[in-house]
Amino acid sequence: MLLAFFLIFAGTSAAFLPAQVRHTLNYAPGKSITLSLPQSLDINIAASGLRRVRFFAQSPDGRIFVTGMHDIADNTQGSVFILGGWDAQTRTFRRVIRYLDHLRNPNNLAFWTDPATRQSWLYLPLTGKLVRYRYNAGDNAPSSPPETLMRFPDYGLSYKYGGWHLTRTVAVAQVNGAARIFVAAGSSCNYCQEREVMRAAVVSMDPDGKHPVIIAQGLRNAVDLHAVAALDGALFATNMGDDHLGDRLPEDTFFELDKSPAVPPNYGWPTCYFAYGKPVLDTTPLPSLDDLSKMAPVPADDAADSIYGKQTGVAVAGTNLTAGGGHASGTDPNAALGSAPNALKSCARVPPAYTTFAAHSSPLGFAYFPSTDTVLKNSFLVALHGASHPHIGTGYRVVRFTPADRQPRNLITGFLTIVNGKPVVHGRPCGILRVGPDSFLLTDDYLGLVYFIHPRGYSISESL
Repeated sequence: MLLAFFLIFAGTSAAFLPAQVRHTLNYAPGKSITLSLPQSLDINIAASGLRRVRFFAQSPDGRIFVTGMHDIADNTQGSVFILGGWDAQTRTFRRVIRYLDHLRNPNNLAFWTDPATRQSWLYLPLTGKLVRYRYNAGDNAPSSPPETLMRFPDYGLSYKYGGWHLTRTVAVAQVNGAARIFVAAGSSCNYCQEREVMRAAVVSMDPDGKHPVIIAQGLRNAVDLHAVAALDGALFATNMGDDHLGDRLPEDTFFELDKSPAVPPNYGWPTCYFAYGKPVLDTTPLPSLDDLSKMAPVPADDAADSIYGKQTGVAVAGTNLTAGGGHASGTDPNAALGSAPNALKSCARVPPAYTTFAAHSSPLGFAYFPSTDTVLKNSFLVALHGASHPHIGTGYRVVRFTPADRQPRNLITGFLTIVNGKPVVHGRPCGILRVGPDSFLLTDDYLGLVYFIHPRGYSISESL
């Protein structure tokens, strides 16, 4: 069930998006952001003041849920919000309801309804565990305590060390006619041999958490994960490359994942990276697992222009600490699922990327727009969060590509500009939710905003 926006629009029959038009959006007194979109699309700020707002999900009764991670630190101040009271005239949500609070790094969420019992569930992946709550239509808070379905390694380093990856991502997809829950967890490091099986991996399980199995390995940080109904329910994931090969390598990737492989494929990380769309073997020595203080060779320069502030003592090309960044080795909570794979010595069997993005673009959220749309028909949209060092200049935009051409092209720009020869970060796109024909919501976790993008010349009726 789509969000109860009924969109009627005219004059949007262009097969290719035309020249872009600038839109200046005021989000606070004296503060604005100017974004450029194709002239067939318009943009409004639908909600503001949400601390590090991340990813959306639509509940079975059609309401819009969104996560907020509060700040860039490892914290327990995260929240789940409901965006309510859509105002068709101002194109804004009149109220924001706090559904859950005091969460550790809630990156995203998903809903599933049991066809036998008709009970709906809200799945929420946190740093250390996957939980689910019973969900009933109209709930403004959980009606029962959470059930813990799986636990994960729960430690990591700050962003500047390339091993932050304390977010987890959940998705629901059908496998042989039955629902399965999929969860992605990123690596513990920038470039290392992992110790734990759920690092840089995707796991599949029954809706109640039983019968878990690893279905993908070697994905350094698959931040968004979705099954696309219009493409036969195929499961796709955005993925980030590592940070020790300079400003132009490796490419970030977008993969179609096998939902039920006989043997979990290895998508390459740490030793296979993508360049010009092809996997390439990285010969950089890996840090030693035996000596937790030993680092792989990296340039000695410090990066001064990080989006996360000055990073004294951190190499420009990334710091390659051992697994867990030197965290003391402990028992793997998922040892029953197997062990972390050895680093590949050949890239011959690495699955092909569906498409790739410029190095350090940081692909996060994505959505697919089916053939019933007009402006965005048969297109993936991907939010490129942007390089952590703005001087690199990649990302900071929303791009579009089709399954036929797989060539990312700009759709929304303006999140990064050059002022007096220096890069200036204005915002960072994050999560995307399609809410109607050629219409979607987009989060900006830098400014705490939710944008509403829609065709020009439309009207909305609402039954929320």
